Amino acid sequence: MKLFIEKLSLKIKFIWKKFLKLSLIKKIIIVGVLGIVLFFAGQTILNNKNSEPQYQTSVVEKGTLVTSITSSGVITSANNASITTQATGIVNEVYVKNGDYVYQGQNIASVILDQPSLQKQAAAYASYLGAQNSLNSAKNQINSLQAALFQANQTFVKGAGTNDPITNDPTYIIQRANWLKAETDYINQQNVIVQAQALLNSASLSLSQVSSVITAPISGTISNLNLAPGLPISSVATSDTSSSSQSVGNVKLEGGNLQALVNLTEIDVTKVRVGQKVTLVLDAFPDKTFTGKVSAINTNGSVSSGVTTYPTTITFDTSTDSIYPNMAVTATIIITVKQDVLLIPSGALQTQNGVSFVRILKNGNITQVEVQVGESSDTQTEIQSGISEGDEVITGITATGVSSGATTASPFGGSGLGALRSTSGGGNQNRTIQR
Repeated sequence: MKLFIEKLSLKIKFIWKKFLKLSLIKKIIIVGVLGIVLFFAGQTILNNKNSEPQYQTSVVEKGTLVTSITSSGVITSANNASITTQATGIVNEVYVKNGDYVYQGQNIASVILDQPSLQKQAAAYASYLGAQNSLNSAKNQINSLQAALFQANQTFVKGAGTNDPITNDPTYIIQRANWLKAETDYINQQNVIVQAQALLNSASLSLSQVSSVITAPISGTISNLNLAPGLPISSVATSDTSSSSQSVGNVKLEGGNLQALVNLTEIDVTKVRVGQKVTLVLDAFPDKTFTGKVSAINTNGSVSSGVTTYPTTITFDTSTDSIYPNMAVTATIIITVKQDVLLIPSGALQTQNGVSFVRILKNGNITQVEVQVGESSDTQTEIQSGISEGDEVITGITATGVSSGATTASPFGGSGLGALRSTSGGGNQNRTIQR
């Protein structure tokens, strides 16, 4: 070996002396050629090294799988009624304040009506008086009809309608027909009275809406009252140029909880049931999470722009005065909770021709194993059979060198991204292995 090194050294010195005797141009050419050769040789070695596949794995562990559905909506209120009015003018006096308890019909505020409202009030009062007169007339009419019914009945019973009547006798036929007609007239008049009473109730409500006194619609606690003496109240125009009622506050029954209304898709609504637990996050309180449950599902649905959604009501377990109607809310409905099940990242699962399988890395060798899949969330999948706790499943693969902190794409089509909050018993440890 020593002799070989001495010979190699003498040869290098000989070549170096020859190189020094060359002209400058030849020296530059030789150096350039050697540089190009060394560059391509280095690239080839580097590419061969980088082309070695690298695998990202995750350990199969037992844990808790939570599946859920997330939907957006707005806050509503349960056991809550709006204090409304169609009157316009200037608020004269306010008799209550937020937090006060009021009874149905109790005065809330008085308004100095402007000219348009005075005209509306006069018209509404005239309609009310007309409805009242119609009801009184209908009640008077039924008295005479009741007397006619009694008389026709007695005529029939004491006349042709004896214990042994002759049904084809003309007298029998006429008396019986008069009795039945009187009975029908009496029943019809009862319906007329019911209709007249409904019209009177409608006229009374219309009159109260343009009244100079605003009253409580139900008994409860005042909230969101936005009236003050001297405050003008303007009309709210609708699409048909008529005025509509405007809300000036709310009355909430004691014990009424907040509610959220969310819209579910056709796919999601089939998984939701009344009573399922829900977590809720409001844009106004991003750092707080509230709880509740599904209280109602409108399975008739509604269609908008060709898209069908199903309004679903969620009732809060607890409420706070800082949450107001129409605030934006995101609701996560808990569908299933399965404990002590085998879990793998969803990105590790492959499906081909209806068969699901994963790739196991053991002692540097890769084995494809068919598995039986159970429930799944956006990030995790339950495995019912095929692999065991502690196995290492391949979740990602790349042909280029990656650092320990790099993100490796899954070759199996699962991104592993999602909004589902899912917890496991120990948390899978990912590591990168280079073969």
